[in-house]
Amino acid sequence: MTAEPEPEDDPPPEAEKLPTGRLARTARVGGLVAGQGVRWAGMRTANRVRTPERAAAAQSDRTAALVHQLVDQLGQMRGAAMKVGQMISMVEFDGLPEDQQDELQRKLAALRDDVPPVRFADLEQLMRKELGGPLKRVFSDFDERAFAAASIGQVHRATTVDGDDVVVKVQYPGVAEAVETDLRNATLLLPLVKRLAPGLDAKALAAEMRERIGEELDYELEAQNHRRIERLLRGHPFARVPRVRTDLSTQRVLVSEYVAGERFEEVRRDGEAERDRYGEIVFRFFFGLLYRDRIVLGDPHPGNYLLCPDGRVCFLDFGLVRDVGADRIDGERGIALAVRDKDAAALKTALRTAGYLPGDRADAVDADWALKLMRMAIKWYAVPGVRRFSPEDARNARERPDRPRPDAEQRAATKTQMNQFTLPPEALLIRRMHGIVAIVLSQLRAGADWGAIAAEYLHGAPPATPLGEAEAAFFAGRRAA
Repeated sequence: MTAEPEPEDDPPPEAEKLPTGRLARTARVGGLVAGQGVRWAGMRTANRVRTPERAAAAQSDRTAALVHQLVDQLGQMRGAAMKVGQMISMVEFDGLPEDQQDELQRKLAALRDDVPPVRFADLEQLMRKELGGPLKRVFSDFDERAFAAASIGQVHRATTVDGDDVVVKVQYPGVAEAVETDLRNATLLLPLVKRLAPGLDAKALAAEMRERIGEELDYELEAQNHRRIERLLRGHPFARVPRVRTDLSTQRVLVSEYVAGERFEEVRRDGEAERDRYGEIVFRFFFGLLYRDRIVLGDPHPGNYLLCPDGRVCFLDFGLVRDVGADRIDGERGIALAVRDKDAAALKTALRTAGYLPGDRADAVDADWALKLMRMAIKWYAVPGVRRFSPEDARNARERPDRPRPDAEQRAATKTQMNQFTLPPEALLIRRMHGIVAIVLSQLRAGADWGAIAAEYLHGAPPATPLGEAEAAFFAGRRAA
């Protein structure tokens, strides 16, 4: 089977132009902030006369309503507004029960999946301008029906005049202008983000989002990232990156090699051994680029890879990319090592060094509590041991009948400690990558000793699997050459 989904005969009725007007987009965000500010103030006033339990329930309900409305309104706007929603999917929302956390994470993830394509007629004029003339000068055939759509662009199949089968990603007309407005409006969201996660440095996080989203608008920059990663992995034994046509790519049009393969939903129906191998390749691709090459890919969405007929997995989309420094990688390694060794004191030091626990707040955090928290979060890749992921993992953990329910005092103490932590802006895409890879492995129901595999990249451990041995031989050969 190939990567080409069943096309639609006509654009769906919900396909529409972007709301690009600066006043319209600002009014949407401003109205959201103002309305929620009034409701939040009303909730806090009412909580003064409520019992602690009723006050906590009211704050939970208000937080859920705030985030749902934030997601709904941002999702209607595409562009950077939608990207902001996707990026805050890594934020832990204060006072929100775990079941609602999961529901909101799914809703945030769906911002990418539920985007209707834009009519081809709205794209053709942009492509003519970008390519310097009619499409027939560049393509002998161009399928006007999009087979993928995302927040800032959509993808079409085509054949070049020299006979190459390619995919063409085209930026939505007007999206760059809309994004500029959204990036300015991002500062309006800071009070909401601060309410949802009091420990965050919201201004620094907003600056990181502005930089990353601004870069994602530039398809020429994406083509450079794409080409660099393709060269790093050219000839790799189990991972493939399609070649990019830099000669045909522009700031708003990106052309790359077409690759046939099974989509993620097809792989999910394969047998256990096939799913395990596929999951290990996905894990190795993203963890290897991060901890070996210091490149974090912030969008490891399952729609961005294909299982090729030769058994390799082809990886797509290099728009959300960040180079990270050696200090950041050392910090992440230190945290994983302390979690593996159950060393609470070393973990607290590593969290401070890596910027997750500001020094002036560290005394408020109990080291043993921090270790328990981090083991829950990253044990799956930090600690060796065979584990088979299941979509029911998180639900089963919450529904254990023997799990004691914290009282009001315990909840308040936990909240106080949680609010001491922050998310360093340069770690945003790392946390996003780790989280989405774990979700993908859960959807695959994949099993492996993820901790032993990760140790190859984190701590220089010897290969833990045949795939690890093949990769080690590949890079050894590259170094020898």
